[in-house]
Amino acid sequence: MSNRRKLFRSTITNEETAMLPAAEFRGPITVVDTDEAVSAACDYLSAQPLIGFDTETRPSFRAGAMNRVALLQLSSPDRCFLFRLNKIRFDKAILRILEDGHILKIGADVAGDLRALHGIRHFREAGFIDLQALVSEWGVEEKSLRKMSAIVLGQRVSKAQRLSNWEAAQLTSRQQLYAATDAWVCTLIYDRLQHTPKPKSKPRRTHDTANLPAQG
Repeated sequence: MSNRRKLFRSTITNEETAMLPAAEFRGPITVVDTDEAVSAACDYLSAQPLIGFDTETRPSFRAGAMNRVALLQLSSPDRCFLFRLNKIRFDKAILRILEDGHILKIGADVAGDLRALHGIRHFREAGFIDLQALVSEWGVEEKSLRKMSAIVLGQRVSKAQRLSNWEAAQLTSRQQLYAATDAWVCTLIYDRLQHTPKPKSKPRRTHDTANLPAQG
């Protein structure tokens, strides 16, 4: 049998997803909430070839109202940094990472996150890869991070903290774990895809002569 057979399902139900084990980041999580801490965090991240990327915003329950990004998550496969943008400057050291095309930044709904970050400060992003577009090359139709993780990794991503207050004076341990996992798991999904052969696409026929009438 060809090793290029389809290895991933195209869809998965909420019920099936809920039965899977939870994906949880187990590495160190650093909350960057002072300008002095930004430099050390960015020194580490700038040396990484690939990092997971995500943002969190305090939810607004008024129609049409949107808050500014409160948290930027950047994670290597081993270590995650949570930049509290509601407490620190959107520093040039952070921008250099977001603008560096040699550092791959992997996320889900990257355009939405970048649009929100541009609301704070303009920059010229480079090196971003959106899993929502990438997974379709392996036949995956789901676009939520929770379901992409379920299909590709066989693990679910909890969304229990999504609507929590990301501008709180202190982030809870559950908020930190949730935020770190969302960025980190993107690196795992990307790595699994890169080590999985894409399904071989069937050649498209320009026309079908099987049912054409015989020429007399």
